Amino acid sequence: MPKIRRSRPDETRRIIEIWRNAVDATHEFLTPEDRQTLDDVVSHFFPKVSFWLAVDGNDYPLGFMLIENGHMEALFVDPAHRGSGIGAALVRHGLAMHPQMTTDVNEQNGQAVGFLRENGLFADGAIGLRRAGQAIPADPPETCGWFSELDHFSVAPKR
Repeated sequence: MPKIRRSRPDETRRIIEIWRNAVDATHEFLTPEDRQTLDDVVSHFFPKVSFWLAVDGNDYPLGFMLIENGHMEALFVDPAHRGSGIGAALVRHGLAMHPQMTTDVNEQNGQAVGFLRENGLFADGAIGLRRAGQAIPADPPETCGWFSELDHFSVAPKR
């Protein structure tokens, strides 16, 4: 079972590495241009925020979650450690802090939709905010919500 703790500023490089590896493994629906645009946004945005990290016994980050005002903005696990309970542990941690936690998920990411359903969240309907071929904003708002420009489902805890 991973330990969950807050990130430190010196871990931003590892957090971005986890994000890149996870996106490359699960977001095949992104065009190369969209992937590069998101990478630029992440590289600018991630150093400004604090994450919840899942770390191993050596305190090495294996996954991360970003929650803002009870909304899970991001959840990514290093692909080398997928299926080992890291993502589920992060979701449980988020729900313990925010029992009414919500999130968004790319509708094209069937793995993520299934994972969220299995871990106490469910998709309540598609909200198409971005369609293929439309530009991803280069400058996200300074608040979270930077993934909300992608096609997604809104998800909330099962009742």
